[in-house]
Amino acid sequence: MSATDSPSMPSPDRYGVVGHPIAHSKSPFIHAQFAAATGQNMIYERYDVKPEEFAQQLREFFERGGCGLNVTLPHKEAAARFADRLTTRARLAGAVNTLRRCSDGIIEGDNTDGAGLLADLQRLETPLAGASVLILGAGGATRGILAPLLAQRPASVFIANRSAERAQQLAHDFAAEAGDGCMLRAGSFEQIPAGPTDLVLHATSLGLEGKVPPVPATVFGPATLAYDLGYGITDTPFTRWAREQGSGRVAQGLGMLIEQAAEAFWIWRGVRPDTTSVRHELQA
Repeated sequence: MSATDSPSMPSPDRYGVVGHPIAHSKSPFIHAQFAAATGQNMIYERYDVKPEEFAQQLREFFERGGCGLNVTLPHKEAAARFADRLTTRARLAGAVNTLRRCSDGIIEGDNTDGAGLLADLQRLETPLAGASVLILGAGGATRGILAPLLAQRPASVFIANRSAERAQQLAHDFAAEAGDGCMLRAGSFEQIPAGPTDLVLHATSLGLEGKVPPVPATVFGPATLAYDLGYGITDTPFTRWAREQGSGRVAQGLGMLIEQAAEAFWIWRGVRPDTTSVRHELQA
């Protein structure tokens, strides 16, 4: 068959990640690896969009046939307002990190952060049922993971924040998700209960400044996993500090990033990619 007789390949489906800034994002690499491994005809690009241009840029992306977007800082709450409808977990989170254009043209907003965290904790063999959990920070990152975490029925969750009122409001908002089996409490960093905790989740932005929250060292013990939702090439300030305070294990959020991307890929393509090889490549 001559070149002129060859059937043309269909145009690849278009996806991407939108944020500001966005040049640092590893999502294009992750999704390119997922697509290659699962035989999906798609492209995935970065889009640096200023907040004041967010809604217009997204409308144009989907009007031109775009299929889906990941959304990162500072646009997650704006994405929730942009979507035509929200999944239950996105509605509870009040934030969206995954948008997809449905077959009927509706733009649906979802939040895969909690699913990504739970998948990574499972990989790290850290059961949540009956565990004591301390969450540092009461912002959007915590709101995104709280409902899926509570669904695993930990024995207790304490949300600590510089502003006790903000943490307490978050606990109030999610009281129904905690149910009767979990003691969900909140307060300032100074009000953190004494004693070792099974899981300490760092969800503040202090790591970007090279700082850590004022947490008593007593929360860390030989059986504690200190998990930073942020990530870096080496230890983050929090994981380094937690190890120095005696935490038996530390982990950072690269695994969560990969797992939430896999959840988004499944939402878009109906295929769940294996994350092991991508994680090894990024860690290397």
